[in-house]
Amino acid sequence: MHHASSSAGGQLRLALFAGLAELAGTRALDIPWAGGSVGDLRQAIAAARPAVAGLLERSAIAVGGRYADDDAIVQAGADVAILPPVSGG
Repeated sequence: MHHASSSAGGQLRLALFAGLAELAGTRALDIPWAGGSVGDLRQAIAAARPAVAGLLERSAIAVGGRYADDDAIVQAGADVAILPPVSGG
């Protein structure tokens, strides 16, 4: 029998916006996450949804409502939003 355990790591729910949401086919993406840096998170997202990898590299990542650098730590269960660059017109 398989037991899901929240203590063995966790899930991270990512809010995706604009072109990133279109590429991923969803506005909310759940990925397994035990914690790590924003840079690690970028790699995990690219692995989970290869279609977004190119745009993801240029996107800002906000953790808890604040923009985060790639060396910032993201805890499991954090509030994470990924905002692609806005194309002007």
